[in-house]
Amino acid sequence: MNQQKRLAIFKALALYIPEPTTELNYNSHFELLISVVLSAQATDKSVNKATAKLFVIANTPQAIYDLGVDGLKIYIKSIGLYNTKAANIIKLCQLLLTKHKGEVPRTRDDLEALAGVGRKTANVILNTAFGKPTIAVDTHIFRLSNRIPLATGKTVLEVEKKLIKTVPKSYKHDAHHLLILHGRYTCIARKPRCQSCVITELCEYKEKIIN
Repeated sequence: MNQQKRLAIFKALALYIPEPTTELNYNSHFELLISVVLSAQATDKSVNKATAKLFVIANTPQAIYDLGVDGLKIYIKSIGLYNTKAANIIKLCQLLLTKHKGEVPRTRDDLEALAGVGRKTANVILNTAFGKPTIAVDTHIFRLSNRIPLATGKTVLEVEKKLIKTVPKSYKHDAHHLLILHGRYTCIARKPRCQSCVITELCEYKEKIIN
């Protein structure tokens, strides 16, 4: 795929999704961090349902740390892997308090040093909280990047590196959410909704089906 077609794809997606952003509900960088950690192998809807109750009670590192693992589990038990996530979040809060004065760090190394935070989560925080042009490759982005194909690869890291290299400069910041939302609602896994897709004329997957 040439760069002219990539530019056309992102232009069309941006027109269709004028305000690309996360569907997680949050009111601070810390709430976003906790929500993203909870969202691993879980839906944004389930996370929002849990944090709506949690954040009323505790929405700072100290407040959540004071809940303890068992106290936190009460609020997140509806989310997959809640035992592991509760333990990681308490450790995360402790490190924020002891090393970062309760603030969410702004560097990849410091973020990835937090319990439960890997490269994907760090990319989300860097992009959504701090405006960095990072792309967190989740299942949706991995699927459609190979399908369209914007950036092919056998691993999420390979796809991420290719996207960072090839996404047009003017769309580097919004690319993360444009692709996630397109993959979540249009370019879905089993049967992509090509008939209602705004980039159907630019997508090579459609051409392969027709041919």
